[in-house]
Amino acid sequence: MMNPTIYLIVALLLGSVLGLERTLAHKVAGIRTYGLVSMGSCLFVILSRHIGPAVDLSSPGQMYVLQGLIIGIGFIGGGAILRSHEHNHEHTSGLTTAAGLWVAAGIGATVGYGLLQLAIFTTIATLIVFTFFWFLEQHIIEKK
Repeated sequence: MMNPTIYLIVALLLGSVLGLERTLAHKVAGIRTYGLVSMGSCLFVILSRHIGPAVDLSSPGQMYVLQGLIIGIGFIGGGAILRSHEHNHEHTSGLTTAAGLWVAAGIGATVGYGLLQLAIFTTIATLIVFTFFWFLEQHIIEKK
């Protein structure tokens, strides 16, 4: 397996390309949300690939823990998403926060399994999404 950080970078970039199109189309979920969801998904798969050989697969308890975590954090993320109606205009917010919470769950699980370098890299990549990609999205939105 190639260096896992390469997979995370590729997933982040590919998801962000989809998000760029969504930003240009004035959709709610944009560069950051798509990038985080793609990278978070990649992180959970990498994590399962690393822990799979380390656990007794005839007793899949570790995989159930990871599966429950992935699903459970979705409910928390759902609570972070707000919809409002202002002056006959619908507004949705919190999608990036929800995606960030989901990635944070993956980071925590990654630390729990002892993959500290992978967790640190993903944290840095997430901070880049929250900051640099925010400026990029704002620049795109202002141009329209």
